[in-house]
Amino acid sequence: MNQEIRELEPKVLWNKFADLNAVPRPSKKEERVIAFMKKFGDDLGLETIVDAVGNVIIRKPATPGMEDRKMVVLQSHLDMVHQKNADVNFDFDTQGIEMYVDGDWVRAKGTTLGADNGLGVATIMAVLESTTIQHPALEALFTIDEETGMGGAFGLVGGLLKGDILLNLDTEEDDEIGVGCAGGIDVTATKTYTEETTPEGTVGYTIEIKGLNGGHSGMDIIKGLGNANVFMNRLLFKGYEKYGLRVSSIKGGSLRNAIPRESFATLVVDEVHSASFEKELAVEVARIKAEFASLEADLEINIAASSLPKKVMEIGAQETAIKSIYAALNGVHRMSPDIEGLVETSNNIAIISIADGEATVMCLTRSSVDSNKDDLANKLTSCFELGGFEVELSGSYPGWTPNMDSSIVKLTAEIYKKINGEEANVAACHAGLECGILGTHYPEMEMVSFGPTIKGAHSPDERACISSSQKYWNFFLEVLKETPKK
Repeated sequence: MNQEIRELEPKVLWNKFADLNAVPRPSKKEERVIAFMKKFGDDLGLETIVDAVGNVIIRKPATPGMEDRKMVVLQSHLDMVHQKNADVNFDFDTQGIEMYVDGDWVRAKGTTLGADNGLGVATIMAVLESTTIQHPALEALFTIDEETGMGGAFGLVGGLLKGDILLNLDTEEDDEIGVGCAGGIDVTATKTYTEETTPEGTVGYTIEIKGLNGGHSGMDIIKGLGNANVFMNRLLFKGYEKYGLRVSSIKGGSLRNAIPRESFATLVVDEVHSASFEKELAVEVARIKAEFASLEADLEINIAASSLPKKVMEIGAQETAIKSIYAALNGVHRMSPDIEGLVETSNNIAIISIADGEATVMCLTRSSVDSNKDDLANKLTSCFELGGFEVELSGSYPGWTPNMDSSIVKLTAEIYKKINGEEANVAACHAGLECGILGTHYPEMEMVSFGPTIKGAHSPDERACISSSQKYWNFFLEVLKETPKK
């Protein structure tokens, strides 16, 4: 099926993407893709370096006639988000991504596609291999661990790169030229609790929430999509005060940077109230589905009788946990007052795990204003600490402040208009790009970000637009050709 992908235009781009997608490359487990990229550079006879943290740098001289141009750093990240539908049997650690063509889109069979940021990586590979593309002297920077902490960008040392201009190829709308992005911080709330023997006179239930769109917790947060953890907590809150509901376990979400699509809970209620419990939760489920009918058409919420679990949460710990989660902000906190339509600050209640005496809630807080990022993190800390949680703030990374006077921003905007006959959308985004971190290592380097259209990143609905890839490729080649002189 991936042979079908190799016939798409531009073939040089899609073939490199197919090669890359045959290599398992989860965040934190990039050994195989690092080796793959190292061999790629070595086989081309190009200077290839693997730095102390695992970033791969490949240098290529300018093509004839381009020696007087500024050196360009081409940058994309090697790792990809691993998400799959619950009914899909797939091992990300051993299998390559299975792709197929769906009209004007390339998709994967029930998993994330890896177009984020694999199409950027494939673009750079194609240029490094080419003997016909005009370009200045190039440094290809392939970073690791972008999706779960920006570890590669943080670990890159100053002075290693020699380029003057950085082209980040990790933007997901083909009419957009990125000039700024949000920073982020991980908020992790944990608490231990006493497990109690399941009370007599109770019956067991499972609640299963699935079928949500999910998506990128930065780019898609503005859409107001459903969050499985939020829905689950809403249902549990509805049941615990009136029906003797006791939680045995909860498992919702899997990645901080993905809006959670699924959540599963095991619980008990008083047998004498079971019929009323089922009736009231059915009403609440209908309300949730009605509220999100236009956004989450495939939402499923199933409540079913089950075997009785042996243990449940101590009632006080359960109450404070449910109330803390209910009070914690999820979604957009503030829109930018300076850039129309841009989310400034948000939070994603990404992962909830409650079982065996351990409760954990993981959030990813984003903001393009560092002070507001810290302010929201403090709000969440206060909320969870009032519920008896211990809170750790970690993985903070800076945003990328827009510089509208940058010469590379002006040049790319001019080139876009020249070849497309319309103005580009020069904008900041609410995702975390590595440019903010790289800019701290190389403050004099001018930076801009662009890429092909990709929808549904960080979810199994991820798809890359085929016609957009050709548009993006043409734009990219023209930018290389028009690189300013030294």
